[in-house]
Amino acid sequence: MSAGLRVLAVDDVAPALEELCRLLREAPEVAEVAGAADAVAALKMIRTARFDAVFLDISMPGLDGLELATLLAKLADPPAIVFVTAYDRHAVTAYDIGAVDYLLKPVRVERLSAALERVGKMLAPGPEEPASAEQPAPQPPDAMAALPVEAAGRTRYVRRSEVRFAEAQGDYVRLHTPSGVHVVRMPISRLEEYWGDAGFSRVHRSFLVSLAAVRELRSDTTGALIAHTDVGDVPVSRRHARDLRERLLRDAQRTELARSVRSE
Repeated sequence: MSAGLRVLAVDDVAPALEELCRLLREAPEVAEVAGAADAVAALKMIRTARFDAVFLDISMPGLDGLELATLLAKLADPPAIVFVTAYDRHAVTAYDIGAVDYLLKPVRVERLSAALERVGKMLAPGPEEPASAEQPAPQPPDAMAALPVEAAGRTRYVRRSEVRFAEAQGDYVRLHTPSGVHVVRMPISRLEEYWGDAGFSRVHRSFLVSLAAVRELRSDTTGALIAHTDVGDVPVSRRHARDLRERLLRDAQRTELARSVRSE
């Protein structure tokens, strides 16, 4: 630990994130600090870099801090978790997850120092612990394979595989599935960033569609292109039409190739 800690700070409120990063950079125990504006951005950073500890807020849109900590706890070599929040009501849950410490905002320097000391003790190797051979960093779970949906005081999770298309509605998206429409607080541009590599394509300023859900392309009465799914039709703008056709063709060719290989 003599080289100092590598720490990731996570908070969706920009001033709070900046202040937390500043405090961490000024701490003598810390060698490097990175910041993430939401839980999913944090997961992406953890995929490509090794952090000794994650200092994170709890109340965040989409995936909250408790859910992120639960995902990180499943890693083969998880970072130490320290919650930094304005509320004390989640402390019991946080410690149940395995948090090293629970700091209340505004964070005092002496409390931060105590939390970093706890992190250092947790990461210090035991006296009989042999140095392990270098191994590739484990990949975190795919956090966006399911989205939490709040309704009537309850939280349910909508699997990405259930979603046929997403429709923008201001700062929210409506997820269209066979079981109904579910509303999530997240701009569609953010959802496109997370799901673009998982088989979803932006086909309109306000729509994102699952390529696997498209049954056919058709024209409406005005000649505009429509992507037909089993839960409704999705408008396709002219600027996205060519890209959609090409992606559907590539997917069909890959599917046919896979079938051919299996039949040999």
